[in-house]
Amino acid sequence: MAIPEKRVYPRTGDKDTVYLENVINNPNITVGSYTMYNDFVNDPVLFEKNNVLYHYPVNDDKLVIGKFCSIACGARFLFNSANHSMHSLSTYPFPLFYEEWGLERRDVARSWDNKGDIIVGNDVWIGYEAVILAGITIGDGAIIGARSLVTKDVPPYTIVGGVPARPIRKRFSEETIHDLSEIKWWDWPKEKIAAKMNAIQSGCIEEMRVS
Repeated sequence: MAIPEKRVYPRTGDKDTVYLENVINNPNITVGSYTMYNDFVNDPVLFEKNNVLYHYPVNDDKLVIGKFCSIACGARFLFNSANHSMHSLSTYPFPLFYEEWGLERRDVARSWDNKGDIIVGNDVWIGYEAVILAGITIGDGAIIGARSLVTKDVPPYTIVGGVPARPIRKRFSEETIHDLSEIKWWDWPKEKIAAKMNAIQSGCIEEMRVS
């Protein structure tokens, strides 16, 4: 039996929106099913080039994005190579220009501080032109406001906004957040998600718990 072709564009006639997992080639970028990216300025297929910045192989840092995320036009992920070392007496990246200064090529990454990977949970909405810095973890169900600069981890189901981004409020009560974290509807089979669509959209936790 033939393997179905991966669908890049989820909506007929809409070339501004893509399923991200089907346009990613970099092995250090992982995207979950149904996560979508919309770009009305640039070709969304070029997400790796235009939106994942300073992501050089020398660092081996990772971008991990969960399932069912919504990423708006111009959102960017800035990786470690965008940094300059704060531990040196100079911020100038001497190791980057190892040939000029007679340094070892293997020490190139000493030019910047390494903060770690960027991890985005499931069902996260990242607003227009938001910027996520290296080393940040965004919890499931969080919302990142338009043009926010995310410099600290974002807890699950928390709305943040501003420069730098600060918590605005929780989306739900702690009880509901706990229930959603246990249910993990994004891991359900597609058929079950479709069957429970009304419960998901109406916010009926009780119905979601029924098999």
